[in-house]
Amino acid sequence: MENSEKKRVKYAQIGIGGRARMYYEALCSTYMDTCDLVAFCDQSQTRMDYANRMVKEKYGHDPIPTYDYTDFERMIREKQPDVIIITTVDRTHDDYIVRAMEMGCDVVTEKPITTDEKKAQRIIDAQKRTGRHIRVAFNYRYAPHHTKVRELIRDGVIGEVYSVHFEWLLNTVHGADYYRRWHRNKANSGGLLVHKATHHFDLVNFWLGTEPDTVFAFGDLNFYGRQNAEKRGVKNFYYRCHGSEAAKGDHFAIDMDSNPVLKAMYLDAEADSGYIRDRSVFGDDISIEDTMAVLVRYKNNAMMSYSLNSYMPWEGFNVMINGSKGRIEYHAVERPYINAGGDKKNEGATRSYEIKVCPMIGEPYLVPIVKKEGGHGGGDPVMLEDLFHPGAQEDPFHRAADHVDGIKSILTGVAANKSIASGMPVKIGSLVEF
Repeated sequence: MENSEKKRVKYAQIGIGGRARMYYEALCSTYMDTCDLVAFCDQSQTRMDYANRMVKEKYGHDPIPTYDYTDFERMIREKQPDVIIITTVDRTHDDYIVRAMEMGCDVVTEKPITTDEKKAQRIIDAQKRTGRHIRVAFNYRYAPHHTKVRELIRDGVIGEVYSVHFEWLLNTVHGADYYRRWHRNKANSGGLLVHKATHHFDLVNFWLGTEPDTVFAFGDLNFYGRQNAEKRGVKNFYYRCHGSEAAKGDHFAIDMDSNPVLKAMYLDAEADSGYIRDRSVFGDDISIEDTMAVLVRYKNNAMMSYSLNSYMPWEGFNVMINGSKGRIEYHAVERPYINAGGDKKNEGATRSYEIKVCPMIGEPYLVPIVKKEGGHGGGDPVMLEDLFHPGAQEDPFHRAADHVDGIKSILTGVAANKSIASGMPVKIGSLVEF
Protein backbone atom coordinates (compact mmCIF):
# COMPACT_ATOMS: atom_id res chain seq x y z
CA MET A 1 0.00 0.00 0.00
CA GLU A 2 2.83 2.34 0.90
CA ASN A 3 4.60 1.65 -2.38
CA SER A 4 1.34 2.20 -4.28
CA GLU A 5 0.90 5.59 -2.65
CA LYS A 6 4.40 6.61 -3.67
CA LYS A 7 3.60 5.96 -7.33
CA ARG A 8 0.53 8.19 -7.38
CA VAL A 9 1.01 11.35 -9.39
CA LYS A 10 -0.58 14.45 -7.90
CA TYR A 11 -2.50 16.79 -10.21
CA ALA A 12 -4.08 20.20 -9.67
CA GLN A 13 -6.33 21.82 -12.25
CA ILE A 14 -6.88 25.50 -13.01
CA GLY A 15 -9.87 26.57 -15.06
CA ILE A 16 -12.93 24.46 -14.22
CA GLY A 17 -15.18 25.26 -17.19
CA GLY A 18 -16.47 23.06 -19.99
CA ARG A 19 -13.11 21.88 -21.30
CA ALA A 20 -12.00 20.87 -17.80
CA ARG A 21 -14.56 18.06 -17.41
CA MET A 22 -12.73 15.52 -19.53
CA TYR A 23 -9.66 15.72 -17.32
CA TYR A 24 -11.14 15.86 -13.83
CA GLU A 25 -13.70 13.16 -14.56
CA ALA A 26 -10.96 10.84 -15.87
CA LEU A 27 -8.77 11.49 -12.83
CA CYS A 28 -11.69 10.84 -10.48
CA SER A 29 -12.62 7.54 -12.12
CA THR A 30 -10.44 5.62 -14.58
CA TYR A 31 -7.08 6.79 -13.20
CA MET A 32 -7.78 6.93 -9.46
CA ASP A 33 -5.34 4.10 -8.74
CA THR A 34 -2.32 5.94 -10.12
CA CYS A 35 -3.36 9.60 -10.02
CA ASP A 36 -4.58 11.95 -7.31
CA LEU A 37 -6.47 15.15 -8.10
CA VAL A 38 -5.53 17.36 -5.15
CA ALA A 39 -7.03 20.77 -6.01
CA PHE A 40 -9.34 22.84 -8.19
CA CYS A 41 -8.51 26.46 -8.96
CA ASP A 42 -10.88 28.91 -10.64
CA GLN A 43 -12.32 32.41 -10.40
CA SER A 44 -15.78 30.93 -9.77
CA GLN A 45 -16.52 29.02 -6.58
CA THR A 46 -19.87 28.10 -8.12
CA ARG A 47 -18.16 26.24 -10.97
CA MET A 48 -15.83 24.41 -8.61
CA ASP A 49 -18.75 23.43 -6.38
CA TYR A 50 -20.55 22.08 -9.46
CA ALA A 51 -17.50 20.03 -10.45
CA ASN A 52 -17.34 18.57 -6.96
CA ARG A 53 -21.02 17.66 -7.10
CA MET A 54 -20.46 15.88 -10.42
CA VAL A 55 -17.53 13.75 -9.26
CA LYS A 56 -19.40 12.91 -6.05
CA GLU A 57 -22.62 11.92 -7.82
CA LYS A 58 -21.00 10.06 -10.74
CA TYR A 59 -17.98 8.46 -9.07
CA GLY A 60 -18.47 8.75 -5.31
CA HIS A 61 -15.31 10.86 -5.12
CA ASP A 62 -14.53 12.93 -2.04
CA PRO A 63 -14.67 16.73 -2.47
CA ILE A 64 -11.59 18.20 -4.10
CA PRO A 65 -10.14 21.22 -2.24
CA THR A 66 -10.85 24.50 -4.03
CA TYR A 67 -8.78 27.65 -4.46
CA ASP A 68 -9.52 31.04 -5.97
CA TYR A 69 -7.44 31.79 -9.07
CA THR A 70 -5.67 34.55 -7.14
CA ASP A 71 -4.34 31.83 -4.81
CA PHE A 72 -2.74 29.76 -7.58
CA GLU A 73 0.74 29.81 -6.05
CA ARG A 74 -0.58 29.20 -2.55
CA MET A 75 -2.39 26.14 -3.92
CA ILE A 76 0.90 24.80 -5.30
CA ARG A 77 2.74 25.43 -2.05
CA GLU A 78 0.05 23.77 0.05
CA LYS A 79 -0.89 20.83 -2.18
CA GLN A 80 2.49 20.27 -3.87
CA PRO A 81 1.12 18.83 -7.12
CA ASP A 82 3.47 17.15 -9.56
CA VAL A 83 1.50 18.36 -12.57
CA ILE A 84 -0.75 21.37 -13.24
CA ILE A 85 -3.57 20.89 -15.78
CA ILE A 86 -4.40 24.21 -17.47
CA THR A 87 -7.87 24.60 -18.96
CA THR A 88 -8.31 28.36 -18.67
CA VAL A 89 -8.96 31.09 -21.24
CA ASP A 90 -6.27 30.86 -23.93
CA ARG A 91 -4.67 34.26 -23.24
CA THR A 92 -3.81 33.14 -19.69
CA HIS A 93 -2.10 29.85 -20.59
CA ASP A 94 1.41 31.26 -20.73
CA ASP A 95 1.13 32.86 -17.31
CA TYR A 96 0.03 29.67 -15.57
CA ILE A 97 2.49 27.52 -17.54
CA VAL A 98 5.44 29.69 -16.56
CA ARG A 99 4.41 30.10 -12.91
CA ALA A 100 3.76 26.37 -12.56
CA MET A 101 7.16 25.44 -13.99
CA GLU A 102 8.96 28.02 -11.86
CA MET A 103 7.39 26.40 -8.80
CA GLY A 104 8.65 22.97 -9.82
CA CYS A 105 5.61 21.50 -11.59
CA ASP A 106 5.20 19.85 -14.95
CA VAL A 107 2.26 20.99 -17.09
CA VAL A 108 -0.56 19.57 -19.18
CA THR A 109 -2.21 22.37 -21.13
CA GLU A 110 -5.18 22.56 -23.40
CA LYS A 111 -4.57 23.80 -26.91
CA PRO A 112 -3.61 26.30 -28.06
CA ILE A 113 -0.54 26.47 -25.88
CA THR A 114 -0.77 30.26 -26.11
CA THR A 115 -2.00 33.02 -28.44
CA ASP A 116 0.96 34.97 -29.83
CA GLU A 117 4.70 34.84 -30.46
CA LYS A 118 5.73 36.90 -27.39
CA LYS A 119 3.92 34.56 -25.03
CA ALA A 120 5.34 31.60 -26.93
CA GLN A 121 8.87 32.92 -26.44
CA ARG A 122 8.17 33.37 -22.72
CA ILE A 123 7.19 29.69 -22.49
CA ILE A 124 10.28 28.57 -24.45
CA ASP A 125 12.60 30.58 -22.19
CA ALA A 126 10.92 29.41 -18.98
CA GLN A 127 11.08 25.76 -20.02
CA LYS A 128 14.80 26.07 -20.77
CA ARG A 129 15.33 27.80 -17.44
CA THR A 130 13.37 25.30 -15.33
CA GLY A 131 13.80 22.05 -17.25
CA ARG A 132 10.15 21.15 -16.58
CA HIS A 133 8.03 19.16 -19.01
CA ILE A 134 4.98 20.45 -20.91
CA ARG A 135 2.36 18.32 -22.66
CA VAL A 136 -0.12 19.87 -25.10
CA ALA A 137 -3.46 18.08 -25.37
CA PHE A 138 -3.68 17.47 -29.12
CA ASN A 139 -6.47 14.90 -28.96
CA TYR A 140 -6.91 14.87 -32.73
CA ARG A 141 -3.52 13.16 -33.12
CA TYR A 142 -4.96 10.17 -31.29
CA ALA A 143 -8.11 9.70 -33.38
CA PRO A 144 -7.63 6.45 -35.35
CA HIS A 145 -8.35 8.04 -38.73
CA HIS A 146 -5.86 10.87 -38.16
CA THR A 147 -3.24 8.41 -36.95
CA LYS A 148 -3.84 6.29 -40.06
CA VAL A 149 -2.93 9.21 -42.32
CA ARG A 150 0.39 9.57 -40.51
CA GLU A 151 0.97 5.84 -40.94
CA LEU A 152 0.27 5.96 -44.69
CA ILE A 153 2.65 8.87 -45.22
CA ARG A 154 5.31 7.37 -42.94
CA ASP A 155 5.17 4.12 -44.87
CA GLY A 156 5.64 5.90 -48.20
CA VAL A 157 2.29 4.89 -49.66
CA ILE A 158 2.05 8.10 -51.72
CA GLY A 159 5.79 8.77 -51.85
CA GLU A 160 7.22 12.20 -51.09
CA VAL A 161 4.47 14.67 -50.19
CA TYR A 162 4.44 17.80 -52.33
CA SER A 163 1.18 19.54 -51.43
CA VAL A 164 -1.83 19.48 -49.10
CA HIS A 165 -5.28 20.99 -49.47
CA PHE A 166 -7.04 21.19 -46.12
CA GLU A 167 -10.61 22.46 -45.80
CA TRP A 168 -12.29 22.57 -42.38
CA LEU A 169 -15.98 23.36 -42.03
CA LEU A 170 -17.60 24.55 -38.80
CA ASN A 171 -21.37 24.61 -38.91
CA THR A 172 -23.92 26.99 -37.41
CA VAL A 173 -24.14 24.99 -34.17
CA HIS A 174 -20.50 24.47 -33.20
CA GLY A 175 -19.04 27.23 -35.36
CA ALA A 176 -21.51 29.82 -34.13
CA ASP A 177 -20.61 29.02 -30.53
CA TYR A 178 -17.21 30.68 -30.90
CA TYR A 179 -18.97 33.99 -31.49
CA ARG A 180 -21.06 33.77 -28.29
CA ARG A 181 -18.16 33.17 -25.94
CA TRP A 182 -14.86 34.72 -24.93
CA HIS A 183 -13.35 33.38 -28.16
CA ARG A 184 -15.04 36.24 -30.08
CA ASN A 185 -12.32 38.57 -28.78
CA LYS A 186 -9.04 37.93 -30.61
CA ALA A 187 -7.04 39.08 -27.59
CA ASN A 188 -8.53 36.13 -25.65
CA SER A 189 -8.21 33.38 -28.26
CA GLY A 190 -5.90 34.49 -31.06
CA GLY A 191 -8.89 34.05 -33.37
CA LEU A 192 -9.88 30.74 -34.94
CA LEU A 193 -6.59 30.53 -36.85
CA VAL A 194 -4.95 30.01 -33.46
CA HIS A 195 -7.66 28.61 -31.19
CA LYS A 196 -9.21 26.13 -33.62
CA ALA A 197 -6.74 25.75 -36.46
CA THR A 198 -3.92 24.86 -34.05
CA HIS A 199 -5.39 21.33 -34.28
CA HIS A 200 -5.24 21.34 -38.05
CA PHE A 201 -1.81 22.91 -38.40
CA ASP A 202 -0.50 20.44 -35.84
CA LEU A 203 -1.97 17.54 -37.82
CA VAL A 204 -0.12 18.62 -40.95
CA ASN A 205 3.14 19.03 -39.00
CA PHE A 206 2.48 15.60 -37.46
CA TRP A 207 1.54 13.88 -40.74
CA LEU A 208 4.40 15.27 -42.80
CA GLY A 209 7.06 15.29 -40.08
CA THR A 210 7.94 18.89 -40.82
CA GLU A 211 7.23 22.44 -39.68
CA PRO A 212 6.08 25.68 -41.31
CA ASP A 213 8.48 28.14 -42.93
CA THR A 214 6.44 30.87 -44.67
CA VAL A 215 2.77 31.87 -44.33
CA PHE A 216 0.43 34.15 -46.29
CA ALA A 217 -3.24 34.61 -45.43
CA PHE A 218 -6.52 36.42 -45.93
CA GLY A 219 -9.34 36.66 -43.40
CA ASP A 220 -12.65 38.46 -43.02
CA LEU A 221 -15.72 38.60 -40.79
CA ASN A 222 -18.42 38.02 -43.41
CA PHE A 223 -21.34 36.31 -41.69
CA TYR A 224 -21.35 36.91 -37.93
CA GLY A 225 -21.42 40.38 -36.37
CA ARG A 226 -24.14 43.03 -36.42
CA GLN A 227 -23.03 44.80 -39.58
CA ASN A 228 -23.20 41.58 -41.62
CA ALA A 229 -26.60 40.66 -40.19
CA GLU A 230 -27.94 44.11 -41.06
CA LYS A 231 -26.77 43.66 -44.65
CA ARG A 232 -28.90 40.50 -44.82
CA GLY A 233 -31.96 42.39 -43.56
CA VAL A 234 -31.96 41.31 -39.90
CA LYS A 235 -33.96 43.78 -37.79
CA ASN A 236 -34.21 42.25 -34.33
CA PHE A 237 -31.04 42.25 -32.24
CA TYR A 238 -30.31 41.32 -28.65
CA TYR A 239 -27.28 41.46 -26.35
CA ARG A 240 -27.58 37.96 -24.89
CA CYS A 241 -29.95 35.01 -25.17
CA HIS A 242 -31.03 34.67 -21.52
CA GLY A 243 -34.11 36.72 -20.79
CA SER A 244 -34.46 37.97 -24.37
CA GLU A 245 -37.73 37.69 -26.25
CA ALA A 246 -35.91 38.36 -29.52
CA ALA A 247 -33.73 35.30 -28.94
CA LYS A 248 -36.66 32.89 -28.69
CA GLY A 249 -36.86 30.78 -31.81
CA ASP A 250 -33.55 32.13 -33.13
CA HIS A 251 -31.41 29.35 -34.63
CA PHE A 252 -28.30 31.14 -33.36
CA ALA A 253 -29.44 31.45 -29.74
CA ILE A 254 -28.81 29.00 -26.91
CA ASP A 255 -31.07 28.50 -23.92
CA MET A 256 -28.87 27.87 -20.89
CA ASP A 257 -31.90 27.58 -18.60
CA SER A 258 -32.99 24.40 -20.38
CA ASN A 259 -29.56 22.75 -20.22
CA PRO A 260 -28.60 21.62 -16.70
CA VAL A 261 -24.86 21.65 -17.39
CA LEU A 262 -24.76 25.06 -19.04
CA LYS A 263 -27.02 26.48 -16.34
CA ALA A 264 -24.95 25.14 -13.47
CA MET A 265 -21.55 25.85 -14.98
CA TYR A 266 -22.21 29.26 -16.51
CA LEU A 267 -25.60 30.87 -15.84
CA ASP A 268 -25.57 30.17 -12.11
CA ALA A 269 -21.90 31.17 -11.97
CA GLU A 270 -22.29 34.62 -13.49
CA ALA A 271 -22.31 36.37 -10.13
CA ASP A 272 -18.82 35.21 -9.16
CA SER A 273 -17.30 34.71 -12.63
CA GLY A 274 -18.55 37.80 -14.45
CA TYR A 275 -18.71 35.67 -17.59
CA ILE A 276 -21.70 35.78 -19.96
CA ARG A 277 -21.74 32.58 -21.99
CA ASP A 278 -24.67 33.29 -24.32
CA ARG A 279 -23.89 36.53 -26.18
CA SER A 280 -25.57 37.16 -29.53
CA VAL A 281 -23.44 36.02 -32.46
CA PHE A 282 -24.59 39.17 -34.22
CA GLY A 283 -23.10 41.60 -31.73
CA ASP A 284 -21.01 44.58 -32.77
CA ASP A 285 -17.87 43.77 -30.77
CA ILE A 286 -16.59 40.62 -32.51
CA SER A 287 -12.91 40.89 -33.45
CA ILE A 288 -12.25 37.45 -34.98
CA GLU A 289 -12.77 36.28 -38.56
CA ASP A 290 -15.24 33.69 -39.84
CA THR A 291 -13.77 33.23 -43.34
CA MET A 292 -10.06 32.38 -43.61
CA ALA A 293 -7.67 31.25 -46.33
CA VAL A 294 -4.01 30.41 -45.66
CA LEU A 295 -1.03 29.40 -47.82
CA VAL A 296 1.90 27.67 -46.12
CA ARG A 297 5.33 26.63 -47.35
CA TYR A 298 6.99 24.01 -45.13
CA LYS A 299 10.65 23.43 -44.38
CA ASN A 300 10.59 20.19 -46.41
CA ASN A 301 9.35 22.33 -49.35
CA ALA A 302 5.79 20.95 -49.28
CA MET A 303 3.01 23.50 -49.55
CA MET A 304 -0.53 23.75 -48.18
CA SER A 305 -3.70 25.61 -49.07
CA TYR A 306 -5.96 25.82 -46.01
CA SER A 307 -9.46 27.20 -45.54
CA LEU A 308 -11.64 27.56 -42.45
CA ASN A 309 -15.25 28.73 -42.55
CA SER A 310 -17.51 28.81 -39.49
CA TYR A 311 -21.05 29.18 -40.92
CA MET A 312 -21.32 25.98 -42.97
CA PRO A 313 -24.34 23.66 -43.37
CA TRP A 314 -22.36 20.67 -42.07
CA GLU A 315 -19.34 20.03 -39.85
CA GLY A 316 -16.20 18.21 -40.89
CA PHE A 317 -13.31 18.38 -43.31
CA ASN A 318 -11.87 17.55 -46.69
CA VAL A 319 -8.14 16.87 -46.94
CA MET A 320 -6.19 16.06 -50.11
CA ILE A 321 -2.52 15.06 -49.83
CA ASN A 322 -0.55 14.84 -53.08
CA GLY A 323 2.72 12.96 -53.43
CA SER A 324 5.18 11.47 -55.89
CA LYS A 325 3.35 8.11 -55.96
CA GLY A 326 -0.26 9.20 -55.69
CA ARG A 327 -2.80 10.95 -53.55
CA ILE A 328 -4.76 10.55 -50.30
CA GLU A 329 -8.36 11.79 -50.33
CA TYR A 330 -9.64 12.14 -46.79
CA HIS A 331 -13.18 13.15 -45.89
CA ALA A 332 -15.04 13.23 -42.57
CA VAL A 333 -18.34 14.46 -41.17
CA GLU A 334 -18.31 15.30 -37.48
CA ARG A 335 -21.11 15.63 -34.97
CA PRO A 336 -21.76 19.32 -34.27
CA TYR A 337 -21.90 20.29 -30.61
CA ILE A 338 -22.00 23.16 -28.15
CA ASN A 339 -19.15 22.98 -25.65
CA ALA A 340 -20.39 21.61 -22.30
CA GLY A 341 -23.87 21.40 -23.79
CA GLY A 342 -24.14 17.60 -23.82
CA ASP A 343 -22.31 14.35 -23.28
CA LYS A 344 -18.57 15.04 -23.58
CA LYS A 345 -18.25 11.79 -25.57
CA ASN A 346 -20.13 13.49 -28.40
CA GLU A 347 -17.83 16.52 -28.61
CA GLY A 348 -16.17 16.26 -32.01
CA ALA A 349 -17.39 12.69 -32.45
CA THR A 350 -17.06 11.46 -36.03
CA ARG A 351 -20.26 10.51 -37.83
CA SER A 352 -18.50 9.15 -40.89
CA TYR A 353 -15.08 9.20 -42.46
CA GLU A 354 -13.33 7.81 -45.49
CA ILE A 355 -9.68 7.61 -46.44
CA LYS A 356 -9.06 6.78 -50.09
CA VAL A 357 -5.63 6.12 -51.55
CA CYS A 358 -5.35 6.95 -55.23
CA PRO A 359 -2.09 5.44 -56.56
CA MET A 360 -0.48 7.19 -59.50
CA ILE A 361 -0.74 3.88 -61.36
CA GLY A 362 -3.52 1.48 -60.38
CA GLU A 363 -7.00 1.59 -58.92
CA PRO A 364 -8.02 3.73 -55.93
CA TYR A 365 -8.89 1.87 -52.73
CA LEU A 366 -10.43 2.61 -49.35
CA VAL A 367 -8.25 2.23 -46.26
CA PRO A 368 -9.79 0.21 -43.41
CA ILE A 369 -9.83 1.97 -40.04
CA VAL A 370 -10.64 0.56 -36.63
CA LYS A 371 -13.28 2.82 -35.13
CA LYS A 372 -12.97 3.96 -31.51
CA GLU A 373 -15.68 5.48 -29.34
CA GLY A 374 -15.26 8.77 -27.55
CA GLY A 375 -14.95 12.48 -28.19
CA HIS A 376 -12.91 14.01 -31.01
CA GLY A 377 -13.13 10.99 -33.28
CA GLY A 378 -12.21 8.54 -30.54
CA GLY A 379 -9.04 10.49 -29.75
CA ASP A 380 -10.00 11.67 -26.24
CA PRO A 381 -9.80 8.31 -24.39
CA VAL A 382 -6.56 7.35 -26.16
CA MET A 383 -4.97 10.67 -25.28
CA LEU A 384 -6.10 10.44 -21.65
CA GLU A 385 -4.50 7.01 -21.41
CA ASP A 386 -1.26 8.45 -22.79
CA LEU A 387 -1.40 11.39 -20.36
CA PHE A 388 -2.38 9.59 -17.18
CA HIS A 389 -1.00 6.09 -17.78
CA PRO A 390 2.23 6.85 -19.66
CA GLY A 391 4.38 4.01 -20.85
CA ALA A 392 1.53 1.51 -20.68
CA GLN A 393 2.42 0.64 -24.25
CA GLU A 394 4.90 1.99 -26.76
CA ASP A 395 3.45 4.46 -29.27
CA PRO A 396 5.00 3.85 -32.71
CA PHE A 397 3.45 7.10 -33.96
CA HIS A 398 4.91 9.31 -31.22
CA ARG A 399 1.67 11.20 -30.73
CA ALA A 400 2.60 12.85 -27.42
CA ALA A 401 3.07 16.57 -28.10
CA ASP A 402 5.38 18.82 -26.11
CA HIS A 403 5.67 22.60 -25.96
CA VAL A 404 7.75 22.71 -29.14
CA ASP A 405 4.97 20.91 -31.05
CA GLY A 406 2.39 23.19 -29.49
CA ILE A 407 4.27 26.34 -30.40
CA LYS A 408 5.06 25.21 -33.96
CA SER A 409 1.33 24.60 -34.47
CA ILE A 410 0.24 28.05 -33.26
CA LEU A 411 2.98 29.83 -35.19
CA THR A 412 1.19 29.06 -38.46
CA GLY A 413 -1.92 30.79 -37.08
CA VAL A 414 0.05 33.63 -35.49
CA ALA A 415 1.83 34.25 -38.78
CA ALA A 416 -1.51 34.07 -40.61
CA ASN A 417 -2.96 36.73 -38.30
CA LYS A 418 0.04 38.96 -38.99
CA SER A 419 -0.29 38.38 -42.71
CA ILE A 420 -4.00 39.28 -42.65
CA ALA A 421 -3.14 42.51 -40.85
CA SER A 422 -0.19 43.47 -43.08
CA GLY A 423 -1.05 41.94 -46.45
CA MET A 424 2.45 40.43 -46.55
CA PRO A 425 3.89 36.94 -46.18
CA VAL A 426 5.46 36.11 -42.80
CA LYS A 427 8.57 34.01 -42.13
CA ILE A 428 8.06 31.72 -39.15
CA GLY A 429 11.72 32.06 -38.18
CA SER A 430 11.19 35.77 -37.45
CA LEU A 431 8.66 35.05 -34.69
CA VAL A 432 10.45 33.00 -31.99
CA GLU A 433 13.80 31.46 -31.18
CA PHE A 434 13.74 27.88 -29.91
